[in-house]
Amino acid sequence: MLRVKAGDLNRMGLLFERYNRELFGFLYHMSSNPDASEDMVQTVFYRMLKYRHTFTGDGSFRTWMYHLARNVLVDSVQQNKRSAYHHDVADYTDRIGGGTLADEPLQKAEEAATLQDALARLNPDHREVLVMSRYQELKYEEIARILNTTEGAVKVRVYRAMNELKKIYFSIEQER
Repeated sequence: MLRVKAGDLNRMGLLFERYNRELFGFLYHMSSNPDASEDMVQTVFYRMLKYRHTFTGDGSFRTWMYHLARNVLVDSVQQNKRSAYHHDVADYTDRIGGGTLADEPLQKAEEAATLQDALARLNPDHREVLVMSRYQELKYEEIARILNTTEGAVKVRVYRAMNELKKIYFSIEQER
């Protein structure tokens, strides 16, 4: 990114190749909309170019990138005036592999639907730390830099989010 900042814009393609899937995964888990997620990834990379002068190189590139991605997500929600997370289980269940037993795919689809419902019901702050830590597999230290907080605070947030997710998940199971 420092080379891009210095004017070597050809390096932006390399950054895109390295990070576009990671960004898409984060934005998809937060929005559950593949088309909007692709658009937001493009917007993040556009903003990287536009605001390259703000990258100091003092911290991690990924931290800066996630700051931009979070801002794009917030802007998208405000623009669309709807929730950042809509419930679309069909997109998720298509990715679940089937087993050899006839009931296994149905059971996996039901579990995925329950998990998707539970994630949708989490407050956005809890959903965000779970997506970063569990789906994006970011280290707590990196999440702390992204959220501008301490590593201990991130651990507490993840712990609380997991507890809330478990409660919601089991309450949904009982409803069914």
